[in-house]
Amino acid sequence: MKKLLLSLLLAGTSFAAFAQLPTFGIKGGANFSSLHISIDGSNIGVNSGTLTSFNAGVFVDFKFGNVSLQPALNLTGKGGKFSATSFSDSESSDVEEGSGQFNLLYLQLPVNIVYHVPVVVGDIYFGAGPYAARGITGKVKGTSDGQTVSEDVKFGDNGDIKSMEYGADVIAGIKLKTGLLFNVNYDLGLSNIALNADGSKLKTRVFGISVGYAF
Repeated sequence: MKKLLLSLLLAGTSFAAFAQLPTFGIKGGANFSSLHISIDGSNIGVNSGTLTSFNAGVFVDFKFGNVSLQPALNLTGKGGKFSATSFSDSESSDVEEGSGQFNLLYLQLPVNIVYHVPVVVGDIYFGAGPYAARGITGKVKGTSDGQTVSEDVKFGDNGDIKSMEYGADVIAGIKLKTGLLFNVNYDLGLSNIALNADGSKLKTRVFGISVGYAF
């Protein structure tokens, strides 16, 4: 028993010496998001137009040498814009124009493995990992023949969009010695968020830029 306790004590001491104290930080910035639509059995995919929204969140960085584990909790905007033009009938030159956009807000938990490269002014970093996100609120807006309609998006089994979404996150940036950091990220949605879509799939795409501070 004494040998076991001594071994555990030595292992804990070695771990504490190897690991650094965690760093806490905040980030916020802009998102440029789109939606990708595909149909089962088809190689055709369509991307929506880009929607500008925001991101804001907090993170913890557990660093082990030049590698760290970085979980975060973010509010992140997603969605996309759509537009369509059609003729009213085959014998008329009248044109009907319509547009719409999905504004979706998620609470997102990414967990990234990050590699740090020391430079004179601080650290350059890049990393990747999975994320899970839960839809909080959303709104869909549509315009046709000059009339605009706006409705709330409902999440869940009885709604319009699935509550949970899963994907992969890639990040890169620079953290200055002062703690100021500049970050870019790309979120690739891997799960279908559409409900009762008759074989069609709807996935999110987000490119984000942010500024933050690590304490």
